[in-house]
Amino acid sequence: MIRHSEISDSDLQSKIKQQKIGLGGNIKLKIYGLLNCKSGKRMKRENRVFFMTEKEAIENDFRPCGHCMKTEYKKWKNGLI
Repeated sequence: MIRHSEISDSDLQSKIKQQKIGLGGNIKLKIYGLLNCKSGKRMKRENRVFFMTEKEAIENDFRPCGHCMKTEYKKWKNGLI
């Protein structure tokens, strides 16, 4: 997990291009989602974190976003994740 407040914008872009970052999350709400999610783009920088994989997000006790990851969210809601 990488905190947005602890990484420069150029390092962030580089990691995204290298596919070392694939998902974003909100540390306060414990929600993760796709990098292009409208909900994720509105959150404050100090609350934003990044993950390489969905497995990493789940291991950190985050749940899927209900907007950009509807299928995964339904599985989580039904207790399948």
